[in-house]
Amino acid sequence: MTSVVAGAAWRAPFSGLGRIASKVLPDSLLLLAARLGAAAVFFQSGRTKVEGILTITPSTYELFRTEYALPLIPPQIAAHLAAYSEHLFPILLVLGLFTRVAAAALLGMTLVIEIFVYPDAWPTHLSWAALFLPLIAKGGGAWTLDRLLRIP
Repeated sequence: MTSVVAGAAWRAPFSGLGRIASKVLPDSLLLLAARLGAAAVFFQSGRTKVEGILTITPSTYELFRTEYALPLIPPQIAAHLAAYSEHLFPILLVLGLFTRVAAAALLGMTLVIEIFVYPDAWPTHLSWAALFLPLIAKGGGAWTLDRLLRIP
Protein backbone atom coordinates (compact mmCIF):
# COMPACT_ATOMS: atom_id res chain seq x y z
CA MET A 1 0.00 0.00 0.00
CA THR A 2 2.92 2.33 0.72
CA SER A 3 4.15 2.13 -2.88
CA VAL A 4 0.70 3.11 -4.19
CA VAL A 5 0.63 6.18 -1.93
CA ALA A 6 4.21 7.10 -2.87
CA GLY A 7 3.32 6.73 -6.56
CA ALA A 8 0.36 9.04 -6.16
CA ALA A 9 2.48 11.63 -4.34
CA TRP A 10 4.91 12.16 -7.21
CA ARG A 11 2.06 12.47 -9.71
CA ALA A 12 0.16 15.14 -7.75
CA PRO A 13 2.18 18.14 -9.02
CA PHE A 14 1.73 16.99 -12.60
CA SER A 15 -2.02 16.57 -12.37
CA GLY A 16 -2.22 20.02 -10.76
CA LEU A 17 -0.20 21.45 -13.63
CA GLY A 18 -2.63 19.86 -16.08
CA ARG A 19 -5.64 21.41 -14.35
CA ILE A 20 -3.99 24.85 -14.31
CA ALA A 21 -2.86 24.61 -17.94
CA SER A 22 -6.34 23.62 -19.13
CA LYS A 23 -7.76 26.76 -17.50
CA VAL A 24 -5.00 29.13 -18.63
CA LEU A 25 -4.64 27.64 -22.12
CA PRO A 26 -8.10 27.33 -23.67
CA ASP A 27 -8.53 25.19 -26.78
CA SER A 28 -9.03 28.32 -28.89
CA LEU A 29 -5.56 29.58 -27.92
CA LEU A 30 -3.96 26.21 -28.68
CA LEU A 31 -5.75 25.99 -32.03
CA LEU A 32 -4.76 29.57 -32.85
CA ALA A 33 -1.12 28.70 -32.13
CA ALA A 34 -1.41 25.65 -34.41
CA ARG A 35 -2.99 27.75 -37.18
CA LEU A 36 -0.36 30.50 -36.99
CA GLY A 37 2.59 28.11 -36.65
CA ALA A 38 1.57 25.98 -39.61
CA ALA A 39 0.66 29.02 -41.70
CA ALA A 40 4.05 30.64 -41.08
CA VAL A 41 6.00 27.59 -42.25
CA PHE A 42 4.09 27.19 -45.49
CA PHE A 43 3.64 30.88 -46.31
CA GLN A 44 7.38 31.52 -45.91
CA SER A 45 8.09 28.56 -48.16
CA GLY A 46 5.63 29.93 -50.73
CA ARG A 47 7.35 33.32 -50.71
CA THR A 48 10.64 31.67 -51.75
CA LYS A 49 8.95 30.37 -54.90
CA VAL A 50 7.72 33.70 -56.26
CA GLU A 51 8.73 37.25 -57.08
CA GLY A 52 6.35 40.09 -56.45
CA ILE A 53 2.87 38.90 -55.69
CA LEU A 54 2.69 35.53 -57.45
CA THR A 55 5.16 35.37 -60.33
CA ILE A 56 6.86 31.97 -60.21
CA THR A 57 10.65 32.31 -60.30
CA PRO A 58 12.81 30.44 -62.83
CA SER A 59 14.61 28.73 -59.94
CA THR A 60 11.28 27.34 -58.72
CA TYR A 61 10.62 25.73 -62.10
CA GLU A 62 14.14 24.27 -62.01
CA LEU A 63 13.58 22.86 -58.49
CA PHE A 64 10.39 21.14 -59.64
CA ARG A 65 12.24 19.71 -62.65
CA THR A 66 15.02 18.29 -60.45
CA GLU A 67 14.88 18.10 -56.65
CA TYR A 68 11.08 18.34 -56.24
CA ALA A 69 10.16 16.18 -59.26
CA LEU A 70 6.88 14.36 -58.69
CA PRO A 71 5.46 11.37 -60.53
CA LEU A 72 2.46 12.05 -62.77
CA ILE A 73 2.52 15.85 -62.34
CA PRO A 74 4.55 17.91 -64.83
CA PRO A 75 7.03 20.28 -63.14
CA GLN A 76 5.38 23.41 -64.56
CA ILE A 77 2.03 22.48 -63.06
CA ALA A 78 3.52 21.25 -59.77
CA ALA A 79 5.42 24.54 -59.33
CA HIS A 80 2.23 26.56 -59.74
CA LEU A 81 0.16 24.27 -57.52
CA ALA A 82 2.74 24.38 -54.73
CA ALA A 83 3.32 28.13 -54.89
CA TYR A 84 -0.37 29.01 -54.94
CA SER A 85 -1.24 26.45 -52.26
CA GLU A 86 1.52 27.74 -49.99
CA HIS A 87 -0.04 31.20 -50.21
CA LEU A 88 -3.77 30.46 -50.20
CA PHE A 89 -4.07 27.82 -47.48
CA PRO A 90 -1.89 29.63 -44.90
CA ILE A 91 -3.95 32.78 -45.38
CA LEU A 92 -7.11 30.75 -44.79
CA LEU A 93 -5.56 29.27 -41.62
CA VAL A 94 -4.66 32.70 -40.25
CA LEU A 95 -8.19 33.93 -40.90
CA GLY A 96 -9.70 30.72 -39.59
CA LEU A 97 -11.72 30.43 -42.77
CA PHE A 98 -12.38 26.91 -44.10
CA THR A 99 -9.85 25.84 -41.49
CA ARG A 100 -10.43 22.10 -41.81
CA VAL A 101 -10.10 22.21 -45.60
CA ALA A 102 -6.94 24.34 -45.46
CA ALA A 103 -5.35 22.10 -42.82
CA ALA A 104 -6.26 18.96 -44.77
CA ALA A 105 -4.80 20.42 -47.98
CA LEU A 106 -1.53 21.32 -46.27
CA LEU A 107 -1.41 17.91 -44.57
CA GLY A 108 -1.81 16.35 -48.02
CA MET A 109 1.00 18.53 -49.30
CA THR A 110 3.12 17.45 -46.34
CA LEU A 111 2.48 13.79 -47.17
CA VAL A 112 3.50 14.35 -50.79
CA ILE A 113 6.71 16.06 -49.65
CA GLU A 114 7.41 13.21 -47.19
CA ILE A 115 6.73 10.40 -49.66
CA PHE A 116 8.20 11.79 -52.89
CA VAL A 117 10.66 14.57 -52.04
CA TYR A 118 12.26 14.31 -48.60
CA PRO A 119 11.46 10.92 -47.04
CA ASP A 120 14.22 11.31 -44.44
CA ALA A 121 12.68 14.54 -43.10
CA TRP A 122 9.91 12.67 -41.28
CA PRO A 123 10.57 14.35 -37.90
CA THR A 124 9.88 17.76 -39.43
CA HIS A 125 6.87 16.48 -41.35
CA LEU A 126 5.51 14.76 -38.25
CA SER A 127 5.69 18.07 -36.36
CA TRP A 128 3.71 19.75 -39.15
CA ALA A 129 1.16 16.93 -39.10
CA ALA A 130 0.84 17.41 -35.33
CA LEU A 131 -0.32 20.97 -36.02
CA PHE A 132 -2.76 19.96 -38.78
CA LEU A 133 -4.47 16.99 -37.14
CA PRO A 134 -6.14 18.92 -34.27
CA LEU A 135 -7.26 21.57 -36.77
CA ILE A 136 -8.85 18.93 -38.97
CA ALA A 137 -10.46 17.18 -35.98
CA LYS A 138 -11.63 20.22 -33.99
CA GLY A 139 -11.65 23.10 -36.48
CA GLY A 140 -9.92 26.38 -35.82
CA GLY A 141 -11.54 27.20 -32.48
CA ALA A 142 -13.67 30.11 -31.32
CA TRP A 143 -11.42 32.84 -32.72
CA THR A 144 -12.12 32.19 -36.41
CA LEU A 145 -14.20 33.39 -39.30
CA ASP A 146 -15.52 29.82 -39.46
CA ARG A 147 -17.21 30.37 -36.09
CA LEU A 148 -18.51 33.79 -37.11
CA LEU A 149 -19.92 32.40 -40.38
CA ARG A 150 -21.00 29.11 -38.75
CA ILE A 151 -18.86 26.98 -41.05
CA PRO A 152 -18.32 23.55 -39.46
